[in-house]
Amino acid sequence: MMQQRRSQLLSELKHLAEKQAPFQAVASGQLVRVVGLTLEASGCRAPVGSLCAIDTMAGKLIAEVIGFDDELLYLMPVEELRGVLPGAKVMPLGEQTGLSVGLSLLGRVLDGNGQPLDGMGALHTDEQASRHSPAINPLARRAITEPLDVGVRAINAMLTVGKGQRMGLFAGSGVGKSVLLGMMTRGTTADIIVVGLVGERGREVKEFIEEILGAEGRARSVVIAAPADTSPLMRLRACETSTRIAEYFRDLGYDVLLLMDSLTRYAQAQREIALAVGEPPATKGYPPSVFAKLPRLVERAGNGGEGQGSITAFYTVLTEGDDQQDPIADASRAILDGHIVLSRALADSGHYPAIDIEASISRVAPMVISEGHLEAMRRVKQVYSLYQQNRDLISIGAYSQGSDPRIDNAIRLQPAMNAFLRQGMRDAISFSDCQQMLGQLAAQCKV
Repeated sequence: MMQQRRSQLLSELKHLAEKQAPFQAVASGQLVRVVGLTLEASGCRAPVGSLCAIDTMAGKLIAEVIGFDDELLYLMPVEELRGVLPGAKVMPLGEQTGLSVGLSLLGRVLDGNGQPLDGMGALHTDEQASRHSPAINPLARRAITEPLDVGVRAINAMLTVGKGQRMGLFAGSGVGKSVLLGMMTRGTTADIIVVGLVGERGREVKEFIEEILGAEGRARSVVIAAPADTSPLMRLRACETSTRIAEYFRDLGYDVLLLMDSLTRYAQAQREIALAVGEPPATKGYPPSVFAKLPRLVERAGNGGEGQGSITAFYTVLTEGDDQQDPIADASRAILDGHIVLSRALADSGHYPAIDIEASISRVAPMVISEGHLEAMRRVKQVYSLYQQNRDLISIGAYSQGSDPRIDNAIRLQPAMNAFLRQGMRDAISFSDCQQMLGQLAAQCKV
C-alpha cells in the first residue's frame, strides 16, 4: 500500500513539473567578486554547465557556470582571467554549442573546446555532436572477445589487450610513458586513434605530435591538447572532448584506440574546480566529486552495441614518487580492466619499454587468447619471476650453480627474456609474430 502511494505521489510531482513554464535565464547580471580563478555573479540565473559572457577591458570573457549559492552564480573562465572590473556585466549565453565531428578531423590538432590548434584552417565538418552522450546500458554492450594488436611485443604477448578494454598505464615521471603511447599509435591495427594530451608541458605536446606520433601515426589520429598553462576547465574539457570524439567514431562502426595522457591531470583539474567552489577535501586533498567523475569518464569507453565499433582505451596515471598507493592510482585500478606498470629501475637500466610484467595484469587476456598462448604466457612469467625472486642472491654470488635446476634455467634464459621484452621505439611487431616468438621462448622454459 505504501509503495503504491509513493508511486502515485511521484507521478503527481512529475506531472506538476511538466506543467510549469520552461526555464528562462534572466537577461544579465553583474560581477560582484573574484576569488582566485572563481568569479561570483549576482542578478542572473543560468544552469550549471552553461556559458556566460563577461565584459572586460580585454573584450568578452567566456566563463562556465560551475555552481551556485542562493542568488550567487559561481563561474570559472575558459581562458586566461584578465581585464575584469568590479560590477562587470554578466550575460548568460545558454547551453554550450555542439562539437564538430567527422572524418575530416583525422590529422588535426584541437584544443579542449574542439577548436583547431594546428594552424591548418577551420574545421570542415557537416555534423555536430552533443558534448554529453547518454550512458550505454551495460547489458547492451558487446562482450570483449577479440584481441587488439598494439604493435608492442611485451603487451601483445604478455598483457594481451582486447578490443573494448580499458587499461591503465601507471608510471612516474620520465620512465617512457609518452614514448610507449607513440609506439602504440604507429603499431596498432585500430582504425582510428584519438590522443588526449592533458596537462603536459607545451614543448612536449609539439614533440609528441612531430617526433613520437610522426606523419604516419598522425594521418589516422585526432589529437586534443590542453597544456599545463590552460585553465582547469579547459583541461577537464579536453578529456571529455577526446572521449566524445572517440564515441562518435565508435558509433560509426570503427575500432578506436583512445590514448589519454593523463587521467591524473583530469582528476587534478576537477580538484581545482571543486575546491574553488567550496567542496571539502577528502583523501589527500581530493574532494569526493573527483572519485565520482573518474568512473563516469572511463565507463564511456568500451564496446558499443550490435553494429557499432569499439573504444580500447589506455589512461596514463601519474604515480607521485612512484607510489602505487596514490589515491588516484588506487581508484583507477578499481575501475579499469587491467594495468601496466612502468618501472623506474628498468628505465634506469636502459630497458625500454620499461614494463614490469610482474606488477602488470590484463584482466581480459584469458578471454581473447587461445589456451596455448595463455599457457606459454604463464610459463614465461613463472621463469621470469623466479629469476627476480633470486636476483639479489645471484648478483652477490651467494647462489651456487647446480643447487636448483629451475633457477639455473631462469639464469640461462634471462638474456633471451630481456631481449624479448625490449623493443625499439620505431619498431612495430604484429600480434601473430609476438605469439610465435612467445611460443619459442616458452618451449625453453622448465617450470
